[in-house]
This record gives sequence, C-alpha cells and structure tokens, in this order.
Amino acid sequence: MAPRINLPPLTRSLLVSLLVLTVLNALLRPQDDWVSKVEKPIVGVGDGVPYLAIVPGVSIIYPWVFLLATVVEQNVFGLVITGLTVFYGGRYLERAWSSTEFTKFILFVAMIPNLLTFLIYVFSFVISKSDAALTTTISGGVALQAAFLVSFKQLVPEHTVAILKGLIRMRVKHFPAIFLLANTISGVLFGTETALFLSWFGFFTAWIYLRFYRLSPSISSAATGDGSTMKGDASDTFAFAYFFPEPIHTPISKLADSVYNTLITLRVFKPFSDSDVDAGNEQAHARAEGGLPSLMNPNGRSGRGGGRREEAERRRALALKALDQRLHAAASRPVAPAPQAPQAAHMLGETNYEPERHDEQREGEAGRS
Repeated sequence: MAPRINLPPLTRSLLVSLLVLTVLNALLRPQDDWVSKVEKPIVGVGDGVPYLAIVPGVSIIYPWVFLLATVVEQNVFGLVITGLTVFYGGRYLERAWSSTEFTKFILFVAMIPNLLTFLIYVFSFVISKSDAALTTTISGGVALQAAFLVSFKQLVPEHTVAILKGLIRMRVKHFPAIFLLANTISGVLFGTETALFLSWFGFFTAWIYLRFYRLSPSISSAATGDGSTMKGDASDTFAFAYFFPEPIHTPISKLADSVYNTLITLRVFKPFSDSDVDAGNEQAHARAEGGLPSLMNPNGRSGRGGGRREEAERRRALALKALDQRLHAAASRPVAPAPQAPQAAHMLGETNYEPERHDEQREGEAGRS
C-alpha cells in the first residue's frame, strides 16, 4: 500500500493552484511562444497571459495578478523547483506556525515582491521609453523560495542538509546568501533580472516581517499557558548581518544599524528594548535545544522521535529551567548587611552601671571642710 501524503490545507491549496494555473497559462499563451522560448532565459521572462501573470503594460487592470503570479510558472523547470519548495517548505512552516500565521506570511511574500518588481519595470519604461519593460512577464515562485529560506534560517539555522549523497553538506543558515548570489549573477550575466528583483524583494519582505512584525508564542506561555506573545524576533542571530559570510559582518552591520536608526527616527519601527533582545535570544536558544522537526520529516524532531506533545513538554522544561536559574541567581546575590543598633546601651534588657561620682565629690568636700 502506497504511503499516504498528509499535507496541511494551505500547502495543499498552493500546490494545486501552482499546477492548475501554470497549465492554464501554458494553454492560453500564444503557441508560437513555445518555439521562441529556447532563445529566452528560462526564469522570469516570456509572454505571459496578462490576467494570470504580471505584464506591466497590461496587467494593471487585473489587480488579482499581483497575488496569483507567484504560483504561475512559465516553464517546466520553474514548476518543478517551486513545487518542491511548496511541498517541503510549505508543510514544514504551516505545521510549525499554524495555518493562520502561514497564510499571513504567504500574502506578504507573494504580493509585495511582485508589486515592487512591477514598479521597477514601470519606472524603467518612464526613464528609457523601452517597450521591453512593459512586455516582460513577472511571475513564478522565486520570491517564495527566498522567503522560505529566510524562515528556515530563523527556525533551524544549524540544520545540515546533505546534497549528492552527502558529497556536499551545508547548513541552512548559508542558503539565503547563496540563493541571492546565484540569482544576482544570473541576472547580470544571463539577463534574468526579473528573478534577481524577485529574490531580493522576497528576502527583504520575509526578513522584515519576521524580524519586526510577526507575533509568536513566547517561551513563558509554553510553561504557564497564559497565551502571551512576542512581536518580531530581536535575537542576535537573526540580525541582518548574520545572513552573510562572517568576514563582512562588520561593514554590513554598520550599514544596517544606520538604516535601522534612520527608520526608528522616522517612526517606521519601534526600537528593540534589552528585554526584547533577551527574549529573542532565549527563544532562539529554545528552538535550537528543543529539537524542531527536520525539513524532510516535519512530523519528527531533527532525527529523534517524538511528536508535538513531546516538543511542548521539552519547551516547558526549558522554560522552567531558565526560571529556576534566574531564581537561583537572585538568591545568590550578596545581601546588604542589616543596619546595626546605634549603641549597645540602647539594646532592650541591657544595663550599664556607672558609680555616682557626684556623691564621692560631696564626701570629699565635706572632709576638707
């Protein structure tokens, strides 16, 4: 009996939409485009159907395409890559976050990169007056792929993925930078600039949403059940500079800090407090120690058996352990000595005898007289 593939609802809907809309786009597209396709780059360009994919000169009257275009591929290669991305990444993230939170994430990373890329081509036409800027097709799951890699960087940064039967082993935290580099080189050398724009906009959209806006359960809520949440992820390891190689952390960090401070001044973001950073670091540590499900097996825990209940129990134990450590630290702090009584003579029940010198002086004076 073949194993039954259990997919969360939104992931299943995305896969079905990807297949149906890609096939529909291929059927409705001019047939001579299949012949000329071999002369064009295989990612992000081509003559798309303007009410399914974004064609800047026409699609402005079809506003729904800014969402649908993400699940419309122009070729089989893109269909396979995006399909695998949604199948493995979608079911993992939807189970880790819940369907509601995953839906919010998809709406952000699907629409915003498409809209920004559309604006770039419109401005390009205004400046250059080139009709090519208005006929380029903007579609495909490149932004979705970049966004999923950012999410994995947050959840399982130290997870190692083996490629080519273990010949190449790479940690998940390095994938976003490699993905951006590959699309940048491809855009410059092979003319796939649409994929270049979508990858960078998908990366920034996902990181900004997860860093500053997404609400997630706090560690204390797992232990106390009070339902408290934390906004964003202020952990040090999810800072912008940590997406890139270590030798360039310092210059990128300085640039990112200057942009961050400017946006705070403009009140676009609220600055992270020390408690936000501590909570974010604690959350990241709990994810690392808690054994989150592996990418290929979302039902298990990073090579170890166990389900959601076991995971919740482990997180609860970690939260209790952290609380116990804080209590011990507070108890071990030196206590200021209690103020002493001003003089022992004032202590309750103590007497102090001093001879009556006045009487002795009177007797001496009487003798002399």
